[in-house]
Amino acid sequence: MELSEYLNHAVTPYHAVELGASILQNAGFREQKLEETFTPERGRGYFVRVYGTGLVAYTVGEAFCPEDALHLAVAHTDAPCLRVKPVAELISGEYKRLDIEVYGGAILNTWFDRPLSLAGRVVLRGDDAYTPRLRTVDFHRPLLTVPNLAIHMNREVNKGVEYKPQRDLLPLLGMRKEGESGEAYVRNLLAKELQVEKEEILDYDLTVYCAEPACFLGEEEEFISAPRLDNQLSCYALLQALCNGAHTKGLHMIVLYDHEEIGSRSKQGADSALTEAVLERIYTGLGAGRQELQTALSKGILMSVDGAHALHPNRQDVYDPVNRATINKGFALKINSSQRYAFDTETVAIAQVLCEEAGVLYQKVANHADMAGGSTLGPILSSWLPMRAIDIGVPLLAMHSARELAGRKDVEYLTGFLTKFFSER
Repeated sequence: MELSEYLNHAVTPYHAVELGASILQNAGFREQKLEETFTPERGRGYFVRVYGTGLVAYTVGEAFCPEDALHLAVAHTDAPCLRVKPVAELISGEYKRLDIEVYGGAILNTWFDRPLSLAGRVVLRGDDAYTPRLRTVDFHRPLLTVPNLAIHMNREVNKGVEYKPQRDLLPLLGMRKEGESGEAYVRNLLAKELQVEKEEILDYDLTVYCAEPACFLGEEEEFISAPRLDNQLSCYALLQALCNGAHTKGLHMIVLYDHEEIGSRSKQGADSALTEAVLERIYTGLGAGRQELQTALSKGILMSVDGAHALHPNRQDVYDPVNRATINKGFALKINSSQRYAFDTETVAIAQVLCEEAGVLYQKVANHADMAGGSTLGPILSSWLPMRAIDIGVPLLAMHSARELAGRKDVEYLTGFLTKFFSER
C-alpha cells in the first residue's frame, strides 16, 4: 500500500488498526485474539487487535531461542482532533451543529474553514448484553466545517485570539429542515450511513477529522502534506518494516498504542500492563519461562517511533543552534537529558551503526535549552520494560496542526532503518 493511500484511510485509531490488520494479513500474518490462548509457531507472524484502537504484531524466527534479544518498536494510532460528545445535537437558530470536545494538544485555529468529515466506531444492539455488534464508520466526504468569525466582527484576530472550544469550535453539520425537531439527527445520520435502524444504535465513538486528502508538494514534490502525520507516518513505517524484515532468530515485535496524546493511561495505552502481559503469553506459548523473557528484554532494544520537530524556516530562534533536524536530511535520533525522550548512549551508537549498514541518513536532535518540549512513549515504556531504548522519528513541521508537513525522503530513511532493525544480523 502506498503512503498517501494509507494516510487517507487511517482517519481514526479504529481505521488505522483495521488498515494495519489488512496489511499484515496480506503479508501472511495470522490473527490472534486477546481472549484466546496464544499458540505461536516458529517461522510465522501474528497480530492482535487491542480493543479496536491498538495493534500488536510480531514474528517468531524459525531458529527462535527464548534468550535471543527482543527487538521491539512502538508508535501510536491517535492524533489531536475534535471528538463528538455522547449527546451531540446542538441547534442554533436554524443551524445544526455538533457538540464536541478537544482531544489532545491540538492547534485550534487550524481547524477553522476546512472541509471536515466524521468517522469512528458505532455499537449496535446484539443478541445479548455482553455481545454488542461493533461497526466502523467513515463518511468519506466533506460533511462538516467550523466557520471563522469574519474579521469585521473580530478586528483583533491577527493579533492573537483565545479560542474557546465550547463556543468557537462547534462544527456546522447543516440546516434544520422544516418540521425537524433537532433531536437525534446524529443517530439518524449514522443509521442511514450504516443502513440500520436508529433504535439499534446503543453508543458511538466519533472523531471529526480533516477531510482534505494527503498530497505531495514543493518544487520537486519533496514534501508530504497530510493530516495525522503524527503518528501515522510511524505506524506505516513500522508495518512496512515488520513485513519486509528478513530474519530467522529471535522475536521481532511492533505495538501501536492508543491514547498517547492524552497520557497513555488506558488498557490500550503504553502506560499499562499490556505489553508485558502480551510478551508473557507469547513466550509461554513458545515454551519459555519468565526468566528467559527477562533475559530477552535485558539483551533487547526498544525503538520508540514518533514525530520529531523539524527546523522551521521562519522561526529558527526557538530551536537549538546546532542539534536540530532539517527536513529530508534524515530521520531524528531524539536526545533529552531529562529523559523526556528515552535514550542511552549505547543505544544511540547502535542506531548509528544500523543507519550506516542500511545506507540511510539520520540527525541527532535536542531541544532548545529554554523549552521543555514534549514527551513520548519511550520513557513510559522504559518504566515498564527494562530494555535499552531510543526515541526516533521523522521531522515534522506544524506538529499537532490539523494538517502537518514532512519530507518524503525521511519516511524512506526511517522505513529503511526499521527494516534493518527487524532483519537478521
